[in-house]
Amino acid sequence: MSQDDDPVETREWLDALESVIQYEGVERAEYLLGKLSDRASRAGTPMPYAITTPFRNTIHHTDEARMPGDMFMERRIRSLVRWNALVMVLRANMKPGDLGGHISTFSSAATLYDIGFNYFFHGGDEKREADLVYFQGHASPGIYARSYLERRFDEEHLDHYRQDVGGEGNGLSSYPHPWLMPDYWQFPTVSMGLGPIQAIYQAHIMKYLHGRELIEKADRKVWCFLGDGECDEPESLGAIGLAGRENLDNLIFVVNCNLQRLDGPVRGNGKIIQELEGIFRGAGWNVLKVVWGRNWDSLFEKDTNGVMQDVMDQACDGDLQNFKSQGAAYTRKHFFGQSPELQELAKDLTDEDISQLNRGGHDPFKVYAAYHQAVHHKGQPTVILAHTIKGYGFGKAGEAQNTAHQLKKLDKETLKAFRDRFGVPVNDDELENLPYYRPALDSPEMEYMQKRRRELGGRMPSRRRDAQPLKIPELKAFDKLLEGSGDREMSTTMAYVRMLTIMVKDKRVGQRVVPIVPDEARTFGMEGLFRQMAIYTSEGQQYTPQDRDQIMYYREDKKGQILQEGINEAGAMSAWMAAATSYSNHDYPLIPFYIFYSMFGYQRVGDLCWAAGDMRARGFLLGGTSGRTTLNGEGLQHQDGHSLVLHNVVPNCLTYDPAFSYEVAVIIQDGMRRMYEENQNVHYYITLLNENYHHPAMPKGAEEGIIQGMYQLESINVSGKAKTKTPRVQLLGSGAILNEVRAAAELLKDDFKVGSDVWSVTSFGELARNGNHIARWNRLHPDEKPKTSWVHDSLAKAQGPVVASTDYIRLQADQIRSFVPAAYHVLGTDGFGRSDTREQLRAFFEVDRYHVVVAALNALAEEGEVDKKQVLDAMRRYNIDRNKPNPAFS
Repeated sequence: MSQDDDPVETREWLDALESVIQYEGVERAEYLLGKLSDRASRAGTPMPYAITTPFRNTIHHTDEARMPGDMFMERRIRSLVRWNALVMVLRANMKPGDLGGHISTFSSAATLYDIGFNYFFHGGDEKREADLVYFQGHASPGIYARSYLERRFDEEHLDHYRQDVGGEGNGLSSYPHPWLMPDYWQFPTVSMGLGPIQAIYQAHIMKYLHGRELIEKADRKVWCFLGDGECDEPESLGAIGLAGRENLDNLIFVVNCNLQRLDGPVRGNGKIIQELEGIFRGAGWNVLKVVWGRNWDSLFEKDTNGVMQDVMDQACDGDLQNFKSQGAAYTRKHFFGQSPELQELAKDLTDEDISQLNRGGHDPFKVYAAYHQAVHHKGQPTVILAHTIKGYGFGKAGEAQNTAHQLKKLDKETLKAFRDRFGVPVNDDELENLPYYRPALDSPEMEYMQKRRRELGGRMPSRRRDAQPLKIPELKAFDKLLEGSGDREMSTTMAYVRMLTIMVKDKRVGQRVVPIVPDEARTFGMEGLFRQMAIYTSEGQQYTPQDRDQIMYYREDKKGQILQEGINEAGAMSAWMAAATSYSNHDYPLIPFYIFYSMFGYQRVGDLCWAAGDMRARGFLLGGTSGRTTLNGEGLQHQDGHSLVLHNVVPNCLTYDPAFSYEVAVIIQDGMRRMYEENQNVHYYITLLNENYHHPAMPKGAEEGIIQGMYQLESINVSGKAKTKTPRVQLLGSGAILNEVRAAAELLKDDFKVGSDVWSVTSFGELARNGNHIARWNRLHPDEKPKTSWVHDSLAKAQGPVVASTDYIRLQADQIRSFVPAAYHVLGTDGFGRSDTREQLRAFFEVDRYHVVVAALNALAEEGEVDKKQVLDAMRRYNIDRNKPNPAFS
């Protein structure tokens, strides 16, 4: 019904509601409305669906917490921050090289940050750790400018903005990058969407640690600043349901709703604030809209019939941008001119008055009230939707303009107008030089600024580099894995699970071990840990699990140690990142192990993997069911032939492809030593297999080779003949294919009288890094004795050509080609995966034992060591069709 057939009755209902609100409060009114809704639903009455509220502030102006500070002092400081941020970017763009930089994002968010710095961002003290703040990446110039006023940076630093290399140690990174500024930035955020999902899981891990009584959460908050356009990234909103379900009241999102993306409006034909309100409220968040500044309050009081509110509700974001960019006369005509009632409302407003009708995100009082409510709200995460103007302060040059994001230069008149608007004490004749401005240390502004931060515990942003070293279990603690599997067959995944079981029992580090899985624990044979360690859940297990009568039942607990993050690789990766940086964020190192289908690792969350390297994460990523031919039956989408290559592009990620249980043990134990005893900023990607086979005991002295990347596993000699008297080949293998290589060595000996040395290559990636490092040193030191790589030293005295075989694309083994001191031949699994048995798949991709034999014989034939007829004989003997289509293209 859109027509009111009984206005008198309607008025009576509304008067009754207003009476309840006035005399009994809004909570009573909410209760009554809920009861009415329930009763109407029981009667079958269709209810109007509404998950959004009118387009106005959530907090009524009479209910606002009052900002206690000096408004005028804070505006002066905020103006200086604005000025120095602007000058820093303008000066950078006067230099050759087009360094770029962004000024419009911070201009829209300056008040949002300023209120946080002055009243809410706790820097930590002897009683509590600091708040964790995810700064919007494009706003970094404003954060630097504030640090400049605080004397953390000087002019030389600001003049080397975006000059990480040429800055001679004084450069300021373009965006938040802990790798480049390890004492300053905590989180890399500028790849849009990564900040929000990281913040959610950071809050999740904080509650996890608190629930397990490992840290005291106190009143710490995780703040995340993001843009409205950024919310279109799946990562931005994809995990907000978790925050709602887990009641993460330690989490606050501040969405800078300046209504613009890089190219144009976020929702020109819609209303992004209303859209986000509905999405967040539906996910269980506390939603606070900060739409209008205090200059609108009196107009709302006069708008007794709701005419102005109706026009606000109907205006789309494209209209709102025009109201700001086109000026007061346009707003008077196209907003207030829509009805006689609105015209009457605005009749006493001058054009200057209309210009001063500010948006809520630029009003410090409104922002303070929202932040105050957010930090005191219990039981829900909070999102603050702050209505702002992109390019605020730049007038016609950029204010609410579609081109605002690309604004990097201003003409002199615009610069003068900006100076005058914000009262910056710089003379006209100084403007050509674009001077910074910083008051004396004992000035009222600086004393006020420093006092505010002292009361909040100290500087922000700030990052802890290291934590107290842990005492890691020695390798002998894993003797059962070093001794091999005996008569039993096992997989390297099972070896990992056994190692995990040993570690969690260790009195020194056991409670720090964090197993993380995205719903595939049973696939990886980890269900035995359910009862032992329990799965973490914020509310405990409030139901009886279906398998409660079984030994390995699905046990959830508030103090559970396992993080079971559901079918959600991005979420599980974000949880791992939070755990992997706990040493810095909580001064409590965790040892996280995130195991997942290797195909769905970097390929799905590569941006997060890169960010993990940037933020100096420490921990283990484990690619389960790895290898193109080892995960039989699953087919093209599941079979991984490239994850090692992908993870290896992250400079501080060490990649390993172990074949045996002792290799797994050595790699993980050494990794823990490096990361948690020596505080090295590295993390590991280790592939694991689901194929069962016998595991030998560790050869004596193999540890160093396992860590470096390769070692000689065995030597296969032809009976009755010396090594030098028979053809010989060097066979390299890794992971699942190492056993095929070992079998090929036996075939070469028995069928063709060819000897071989079999090498287990645990890391082609580490071998390549070592080789490239040595090659660089030699190139830059031509006057000194050349150094040699681990590959060269290992194979220097070996006889014959070298053949490498892996379950990955050829590029994996090809990384070491230039360091091999002999002819080098590579077999790999290039192409799309298939579903079949392992034997069929390895034959198809030409990496089985028979193809290894053919490759070895062909390599020997090329060197004249055997007759080419033997190559043909081998193909006939093993039924290899040389006219078969190339699997790389088929």
